Amino acid sequence: MLGLFAPVDIGPTRLANRIVMAPMSRNRADAGEGAHALTAKYYGQRAGAGLIVTEASPVSPQGRANRAAPGIYAENQIAGWRLVTRAVHARGGRIFLQLWHAGRVSHASVQPEGALPVAPSAIAAQGFAAPHALAAEEISGVVAQFAKSAKNAKEAGFDGVEVHAANGYLIDEFLRDGANRRDDAYGGPVANRARFLFDILEAVESSWDRGRIGVRLSPVNSYNDMRDSDPQRTFGEIAQRLGKRGLAFLHVDESPREGFDWTVFRRRYTGTYIANGGYDREGAATALASGHADLVSFGALYLANPDLVERFRIGAPLNRPDRSTFYGGGERGYTDYPSLEREE
Repeated sequence: MLGLFAPVDIGPTRLANRIVMAPMSRNRADAGEGAHALTAKYYGQRAGAGLIVTEASPVSPQGRANRAAPGIYAENQIAGWRLVTRAVHARGGRIFLQLWHAGRVSHASVQPEGALPVAPSAIAAQGFAAPHALAAEEISGVVAQFAKSAKNAKEAGFDGVEVHAANGYLIDEFLRDGANRRDDAYGGPVANRARFLFDILEAVESSWDRGRIGVRLSPVNSYNDMRDSDPQRTFGEIAQRLGKRGLAFLHVDESPREGFDWTVFRRRYTGTYIANGGYDREGAATALASGHADLVSFGALYLANPDLVERFRIGAPLNRPDRSTFYGGGERGYTDYPSLEREE
């Protein structure tokens, strides 16, 4: 089991171990604005992770899916996230902010002036209204939202950023042909559909070295009514291009799907690889030992076990996540999960 606890470098950042806290929406922002003292306590409790990737943070009011996610586009939000980075760094942790635009998975009720959510094409996700298809001249404005928020994340003291290109949100909508039916430079062949992602990466690089930028993908996750006609080809090509970029990491949701070969996909990416999706202690150790992954991220297990690294290290029992408290609320199910020290 030593592989889990071995240090590793991602770009210029030294991590104490290979256990990552995955991004998880908690919807506890103040009035849809920023992180706050309780957010700082939550992440500070989990600073034993080699790396924390925060919950998705909207890059603009347009990028919101709801009112309860802590944004990164305004000055007060920078101050709120600075509380978080100071709490994590004080305990020796490392933390990246996840940059997020929800795309079509939003509602006019949370959009500026009641506007429609935006997407690459006017194709509705199940349960949502048809979005506004971004005109070619509007795309650069969305890219600029990522650039500004990446700069804000640096001011807030983060160690790096993760570009959220997964789970059926805006970037993923451009990547997959089930949501992208454009016939311009941002639609059609894989290279065109990936153009939006690479435009954003170039914009983020105006504030961050490539070794401090990660990307999150979910090649076969159908969340938010997503699909692609040939995910093996689509995401294999994207992974290969990302591997040449010298990024901090590629963070992948490995949701199972019949016919998708994860071994083939993994070989296409030559950089640092974070595996995510239903891993436990033993499965993570196996993934590291086999060379499939360089790090492994944990979601609900980290939510419920602030000292997950130590529990894994000594083989201690794990707290069970309380799903009724995952989204919204206060301390219950957020900062009150017991650590080993509090159990003694």
